[in-house]
Amino acid sequence: MKKFFLLAVLLGTTILLRAQEGMWMLNTLKQVNESDMKRLGFQLTADDVYNVNASSMKDAVARLGGGFCSGEIVSADGLMLTNHHCGYDAIQSLSSVEHDYLTDGFWAKTRAEELPGGFYVSFLQRIDNVSERVLATLNDGMSEEERQAKIAEIGATLEQEAVGELKHISADFKTMYEGNEFYIFVYKDYPDVRLVGAPPSAIGKFGGDTDNWMWPRHTGDFSMFRVYTGPDGEPAPPAAENIPFKPKYWFPISLEGVQEGDFSMVMGCPGSTDRFLSSQGVQLALDVEQPSRVKIRRAKLDVYDKHMEADNAVRIQYASKYAQVSNYWKYFIGQQRGLKRLHVFDKKKKLENDLSTWIDADPARKSKYGGYLSELEAGYAERAKYEKANTYMQEAAFGCEALINGIRIHANGLYNELSAPKPDAAKVAAIATRIQRRSGTMWGDYNAPTDQEVTAEMFRLMGKDLPADMRPAVINDVILKKFKGNYDAWAAALFKTSILCDSAKFNKFMAAPSAKVLKKDLGFQAAQSAFDLFQQVGAASAGAQLRIDRGYRLMVAAMREREPGKMWYPNANSTIRMSYGQVAGYKPGDAMHYDHITTANGILEKEDNTNDEFKVPAREHELLVKRDYGRYADKSGELVPCFISRNDITGGNSGSPVINGKGQLIGIAFDGNWEAMSGDIAYETELQRMISVDIRYVLWTIDKFAGAKHLVDEMTIAPPTPVAPPPAPVGDALAPKGSSVPKK
Repeated sequence: MKKFFLLAVLLGTTILLRAQEGMWMLNTLKQVNESDMKRLGFQLTADDVYNVNASSMKDAVARLGGGFCSGEIVSADGLMLTNHHCGYDAIQSLSSVEHDYLTDGFWAKTRAEELPGGFYVSFLQRIDNVSERVLATLNDGMSEEERQAKIAEIGATLEQEAVGELKHISADFKTMYEGNEFYIFVYKDYPDVRLVGAPPSAIGKFGGDTDNWMWPRHTGDFSMFRVYTGPDGEPAPPAAENIPFKPKYWFPISLEGVQEGDFSMVMGCPGSTDRFLSSQGVQLALDVEQPSRVKIRRAKLDVYDKHMEADNAVRIQYASKYAQVSNYWKYFIGQQRGLKRLHVFDKKKKLENDLSTWIDADPARKSKYGGYLSELEAGYAERAKYEKANTYMQEAAFGCEALINGIRIHANGLYNELSAPKPDAAKVAAIATRIQRRSGTMWGDYNAPTDQEVTAEMFRLMGKDLPADMRPAVINDVILKKFKGNYDAWAAALFKTSILCDSAKFNKFMAAPSAKVLKKDLGFQAAQSAFDLFQQVGAASAGAQLRIDRGYRLMVAAMREREPGKMWYPNANSTIRMSYGQVAGYKPGDAMHYDHITTANGILEKEDNTNDEFKVPAREHELLVKRDYGRYADKSGELVPCFISRNDITGGNSGSPVINGKGQLIGIAFDGNWEAMSGDIAYETELQRMISVDIRYVLWTIDKFAGAKHLVDEMTIAPPTPVAPPPAPVGDALAPKGSSVPKK
């Protein structure tokens, strides 16, 4: 009996642990996931999560700006929560030296005080599986290039059909399982989003780069926005007469907190994973891509640090840019470390060997799938020749702000049209208007001296690290020859003379563009040569990429045929997904254990007002010392800032709602943990954790710290779970009044 029980426990544990991995499609939850979810503690149904015929949780999950983050609706008047770092760009854009909302925070006391957010949100309407229709247009006689062209063609048709004549509706055609399945995601887009509240960065970004990707965490990473509609309730551009959005569904909020083993569910829009990446892909990432990105981003951050420390205005201007660069600088360091520590290459190699053995065991399978590995090996061998140059173009050349203006001019065909024997004036004007509109957002948060030093450093790295035939031509022809290899002198001349680096010069030029001016412009020369090299590298490696794409398509098809009973999920691709798991601590290393929660005591332990990353606002310090937690304390009397769980997430999930088994909001997802940075490539059940800000800490900050209780009052607080009645009494307590129980 003991042996049977132990076996059952072990098998059950295996099932539970396996279920933590996966970014699941909402339209397959009932068939694939519902029973596992209930086993873990889910008390509702798959229809409560995704239903196209009735209100459901999907109606309260927002995709921000096409997928850079996620958010959740928490009131009947369109109040939306997301992360502080998701709202950071909006908060920074609204800030100035006089109104420094990054440092001081922002809280709208009335709806009239809410500020324009500068981005749109989308809500999922439905998911359509269009695989049969797409596959019907394909055949085995097609080349990979022909196949992809046909898929793109029918995908565009399907998007158009889904949108039709409907206003404010958008559709995304998405390829899943590496080219084996196809879906249409239909959204409704709302362009009027306004900032309602944000804590100071000392709360919203507490711990800074030091704590980024780390556990234990004590960061109040949240901000608040409100979605607005036109007076008719339909999406509308920002306008004074607009009214708060009336959602079909909004999340009730639980104040009961989390315990080890509690069910947790996340809904959001994960951006990108590469779980099917082959051993060849892992090796190329380790050898070339990741070290290159880390090196380039570190060099850029060093320049930012110098200029931001010297000038408070620059600090505000570049706060969001710094955060964006820094976030994935640290991420790629962690990913390298994780891939090596967890021996991901070896694990991938074993999977490939096992799959190849299965394929080779059957002539039909060998005929169908046998070439997948040779396609991957040959494709990656060829792509490796161009990987470093491609990465340097993306990170270094395209990381120079002013040069992006030149790239737009070149890539949009303005220079070519101006260089034609008889330029089409109407076409020139249309292209110029489009470029000006896209470039206009740059100037408000731009500092030319900072960009000048970044540009010099980026081109210096390319000149040093890339072979002569893989550099932008401007390095060999201009910098090395005319400027004798003095990158600083070249950058100084560029920023002194180029039309790309000054808004007045740029706008004057765009009003009367000239090919002659561009040809002599040092900035345009640099931008043109960088973009041309990027295109050349892309063209040279296109054949290799097609072989890689074919290899993955065959590999994944074979894997799914080999294990038809396995719960498969596609890679993340900025479409809405759900992941589920359990609240759980973990062991990061030998003789170490991390609890599943942190407490506010940790904020005071980390407090260091000489360090910008660990400053604690005076008001927060006072409240924490007094232990003035109000109704937001847990059962032991502690205030819990953050918790961790086994949920499977990645970038794009930031701001996603974390939901308990009753469908109530318990937190906001905002990070992953350092020990599992390889998770986008290989999920590790024992190590991978999602870090969330506890919703009670969010409400405590709004109510107690900021004094904005009116925002809490707007939300729906779920009633506490009824306490079970005590067990039936025994002994004397059973006797009715006035009677006695005989004594022994």
